[in-house]
Amino acid sequence: MDLSYRPRRSVLYMPAANARALEKARDIKADALIFDLEDAVSPDAKDLARDQACEAVRSNSYGNREVTIRCNGLDTPWGKDDVLAAAATAPDAVVIPKVRDAKYLDAISSLLDQGGAPESTQIWAMVETPAGLLNVNEIAHHKRMAVMVMGTNDMAKELRATISMDRAELLPYLAMCLLSARDAGIAVLDGVYNDIKDEIGFESVSKQGAKMGFDGKTLIHPSQVELANRIFAPSIDELEFHTRVIKEFEMAQLDGRGVLTVDGKMIENLHVDEARRAIAMAEAINSI
Repeated sequence: MDLSYRPRRSVLYMPAANARALEKARDIKADALIFDLEDAVSPDAKDLARDQACEAVRSNSYGNREVTIRCNGLDTPWGKDDVLAAAATAPDAVVIPKVRDAKYLDAISSLLDQGGAPESTQIWAMVETPAGLLNVNEIAHHKRMAVMVMGTNDMAKELRATISMDRAELLPYLAMCLLSARDAGIAVLDGVYNDIKDEIGFESVSKQGAKMGFDGKTLIHPSQVELANRIFAPSIDELEFHTRVIKEFEMAQLDGRGVLTVDGKMIENLHVDEARRAIAMAEAINSI
């Protein structure tokens, strides 16, 4: 799989204190998993969750999916030990909550090195505080950054915003993060949808995120995986169109034509680039 086109349509949080949940995750068709040591774990279960998450990563039983560990923050009693323990198991990434600035990521990176993590263990930074939003561009450009994760629940709390169905209150901040991630050339994930039973609302918000340009969505329940996988992937009709675009473009080049239309639409180099990106992503999805 070309890692530059690694699918992250569905990224599922799994509570690491729940051994049964970690076992079930082996059969869930999410593109990536986050073994959670933070919000989903009570203080008296933090050590157990850390041990079980690390054992799950070491098991290598989750196929080609990305496997990550969300650590507690360094301002908590567990954060430093979480990062060091995760480093020793070499997950694909550590997910770090409430990232404030690039210096904070420097501290995380140093702990990863101290714990023996390979260079392939990257950082997924959660942007969910005013400080993180104000420093989002430097966070996005940190040398170890691979994915930016929107922490929309904490973001709304810190901003004292009430989230409506169209998320109008958060759109300026989401767009700012998306812009920084694209400038840095990293992936960016939309935040969670809290109402597990509201499939219509989940679908609406997911489509909004996909149209904005997010690479995928973080999820809190396995029932959300299938829909996220569909929404954040190119459709069959789109792939057929992209295939025609590439074919017609290559023929136009051979014929020396400078103007090209497909299905009545003017085609430029940027459309060909997008077609190739979509087809490469579809191929990567099929390889999971």
